Amino acid sequence: MPISEFSLEGKNAIVIAGSRGIGKGIAMAMADAGANVAVTGFTNKYVEGTAKEIEALGRKSAALTVDATHGEDMEYLAKQVIAEFGAIDIVVNAAGDSIRKPVIALPGGDLEGMTSQEWHDIVNINLTEAFEGCRVFGPHMVKRGSGTVINVSSFAARKATANLSAYGAGKAALTRFTETVALEWAPFGVRVNTIAPGQFPDPDQLTEEQYKQRDEAAKARGVPLARVGRMREVGLMGVYLASDAAAYITGQTFYIDGGLVLA
Repeated sequence: MPISEFSLEGKNAIVIAGSRGIGKGIAMAMADAGANVAVTGFTNKYVEGTAKEIEALGRKSAALTVDATHGEDMEYLAKQVIAEFGAIDIVVNAAGDSIRKPVIALPGGDLEGMTSQEWHDIVNINLTEAFEGCRVFGPHMVKRGSGTVINVSSFAARKATANLSAYGAGKAALTRFTETVALEWAPFGVRVNTIAPGQFPDPDQLTEEQYKQRDEAAKARGVPLARVGRMREVGLMGVYLASDAAAYITGQTFYIDGGLVLA
């Protein structure tokens, strides 16, 4: 018999950057758990296809394109989604990107140093996007006195990696941002948590053989569980945090990384 607290039946979610990758994994699992799920992408390339997959599960969806770091875009998004769905119960801020460059070009190295623009772009897409998502949807949830926000971080928030300074800094700051907003919104019944995934290659972007190679590479890189993560697995964590089963959890960061941060 299903445990009712884990159901998302009748809830409405928006997954920002939910058109592919980890965002899509969360969106699809939430739809499977009963939620109606709107998804956004930076372009139309994947977002409409993902919305159709959600609708094929019998849920309502919407496909929207937005720059998640741009305030005016996000304000328009919030108005559009709330008007179409009526109420939003779950907001997932899943945008993210990285660039592999040192802060400065190093002697004997073959990588150029990061530019100021690259630094700002990477920090914005990993940190500012969550601020914007909270800023535009927060008033709606606080006024209703209920809701949950899930920010998507990374193992890099806890484990430093050379040539990923902007990415790691943005994701580490996201942890403290989550904790602060959780404190601010707790009196109004709104929970805010973070999922920090490890290595989750997108199977839609790889052949079956390439995916197997990524599993093998995870062993070589010291992932204790000796494989990469599956999109369904990060999606199930999202379902849990969005559900009533997690009603007493807020301000937390959950690492789902096969033990990578321990290695």
